[in-house]
Amino acid sequence: MRNTPLLTSTPTHAVKTLAELYAIALAQAERAASAYDQMAASLTDDSDHSVEPVRCVFETLREREQDRIAEIKLRRSTLPRKEADAAPAIGPVDDLVPKSELVELADSSLSTPYQAWAIAVRHRQRAFVFWTYVAAHAAAPELRIAAETMAREALVDSDLLRRERRLAWRAEQSRKGEDAGEQTTGEMSSAALMESLLLKEIVRWSQTLSPTDQERLLSSNGLASADLAALSAELPGKSDSETTADVPRRVVRYAEQLTSIYLDESDRATDQAGLELAQSLAASSIARLARLRAFANSQRS
Repeated sequence: MRNTPLLTSTPTHAVKTLAELYAIALAQAERAASAYDQMAASLTDDSDHSVEPVRCVFETLREREQDRIAEIKLRRSTLPRKEADAAPAIGPVDDLVPKSELVELADSSLSTPYQAWAIAVRHRQRAFVFWTYVAAHAAAPELRIAAETMAREALVDSDLLRRERRLAWRAEQSRKGEDAGEQTTGEMSSAALMESLLLKEIVRWSQTLSPTDQERLLSSNGLASADLAALSAELPGKSDSETTADVPRRVVRYAEQLTSIYLDESDRATDQAGLELAQSLAASSIARLARLRAFANSQRS
């Protein structure tokens, strides 16, 4: 399971227009292109030929981001003239390619193409998580569809980049004369247990709410008030020291852990069917996490 979240902070701002959405996407792509360009420029030591393959990877990544910039600008140009020409104010843009990751790779004399591709995979996974959150908070259908398109494209990108990473890994292992298979550990078996625990904690949380809020929490998670009695009977007892604030915190923590499990599983998938299943579960889990966090925040306000 991941030790750190993919995003340093989760997007809670609701994007209001397509122009704003494209402005955010453009800023993210431009920042990524700049980061990759700087990495490629830093790996130009002619006396050290070992960095050449890594530099080539970052040049390829820079070109991919430049293509993405051109595509976003093209989509923006289809907006009504007044909206396309506007310069919407956007807040701080999430850093999907953190400098700390790039610095760590640049400072290592043992950096490899595999590590460079791994950074790119993580970048596009962050984009997938980000746009899934944006879609979950979108009020207008056209904004949700555009954000879902961005998220879907990020999944496709991460799939392609994962293949490049796997090829680089196999090439490294072949040079070492070792088994080229990636080590995997199965965490999906724990997901079923975690899903059950999450369901029970959502039911426990609902029992502390007003009828209106209870219905909202249950329905947003595929449950009905009619199911409450049967589900409540399955709840384990709670400790005497537990407060009402502990339950929503536990719900969000379980939802975060499930998202992490599904993302990790998609990262380790070795066949298309497994990849598509894990990606679908991850997308649903991220959207659920966004809803639960939003609901928890509404209860505190």
